[in-house]
Amino acid sequence: MRTRLGLPAAASWPGAGGRPVFHGFSPLVVPRPADWPSQVEVAGYWWPARPHGWRPPAELVDFLQAGPPPVFMGFGCMAPGQGERLGELVMAAVARTGMRAVVQAGWAGLGAVGDDILAIGDLPHDWLFPRTAAVVHHAGAGTTAAGLSAGVPAVPVPVMADQPFWAARLHQLGVAARPLPFHELTAEALGAAITACVTEPALRQRAVDLARRIAAEDGAAAVLARVGAVCDG
Repeated sequence: MRTRLGLPAAASWPGAGGRPVFHGFSPLVVPRPADWPSQVEVAGYWWPARPHGWRPPAELVDFLQAGPPPVFMGFGCMAPGQGERLGELVMAAVARTGMRAVVQAGWAGLGAVGDDILAIGDLPHDWLFPRTAAVVHHAGAGTTAAGLSAGVPAVPVPVMADQPFWAARLHQLGVAARPLPFHELTAEALGAAITACVTEPALRQRAVDLARRIAAEDGAAAVLARVGAVCDG
């Protein structure tokens, strides 16, 4: 691949003792630790391109226009095979909040039905999240980033791996309710967390402020500049 792209051999990459490493998250979210090696950088987010020609489903557009902003609920690739249980839990939690909800099936096959609930498949979070009142998610790195970019408060429900870390960062930044670990998830706890999230104006204000600052960054440019410098060299 490096030969096809006209890049120099890997050994010629600059760096103090190793190749450069770029972390694709914002330093506003996780500041670069001072003890990291000099070639390891926090570049900022680089965002996936929306599929060419994509249009939101008419059913979703109609649902969004029919009432106040809903809460989004989705757990990504977590909890496969638990769709029925999670669906019942989500429906009960939504009923407790009195809100509307958009529920994404994900790998769990999560399904929920109701006059105030719309079940959807995969679609670009960058389009949907800004149109919601809050996002309930598993705190995966990508979904966390999309929520931060949208400027909406979150209810993180971490399951495994790095998710508890991102969930904790959201809470520490003041843009999310206290994390609700997946193994502690109940309709009562989820409903209470959503209500607390959407009724605390400071959460939304901090989320809006942080999103504005993140939007001023260009993480991809930092990576492209480094790649270009190596190619020129």
